[in-house]
Amino acid sequence: MSEKESLIKYFLSGGFGGICTVIVGHPLDTIKVRLQTMPIPGPNGVLLYNGTIDCARKTIAKEGIRGLYKGMGAPLCGVAPIFAISFYGFGLGKQLVQRSNNEELTPFQLFYAGAFSGIFTTIIMAPGERIKCLLQTQQGIKSKYSGPIDCMKQLYKEGGIKSIYKGTCATLLRGR
Repeated sequence: MSEKESLIKYFLSGGFGGICTVIVGHPLDTIKVRLQTMPIPGPNGVLLYNGTIDCARKTIAKEGIRGLYKGMGAPLCGVAPIFAISFYGFGLGKQLVQRSNNEELTPFQLFYAGAFSGIFTTIIMAPGERIKCLLQTQQGIKSKYSGPIDCMKQLYKEGGIKSIYKGTCATLLRGR
């Protein structure tokens, strides 16, 4: 297989894998975000959720099954290119450190190739993560944002491109 065919294979595999990851994992991500951002009750108050199962049950009861998929539009639109670019960047990173196609890479070389791929994906991933989290933390019927595009427009109006890319440095350091 040629280097070009190999990079195309990485690109397509990454895109398909990314879509599958979002569809399966987003409900758990929504629950995680809601648990992490739930309000702390006062002295005589009670927790909004008593754990993962309780959060899932209350979300479904209040918002239906679709409540678990709130904010999925942004990651679903971005995940195919993110994973595709990530896999492509990894393949490219491997080619940069390999002296020959048959050379087995050291753990450090694999680390370098993986880190190299993260640089490419952060440009797409950071705004998607911000929008996803803002949409996931909206609960109930009255919401500030009507969807991912509305969220992006409002963020831009409130603080420009800087507001959309808030958290980019942490996203880059976290990797994927």
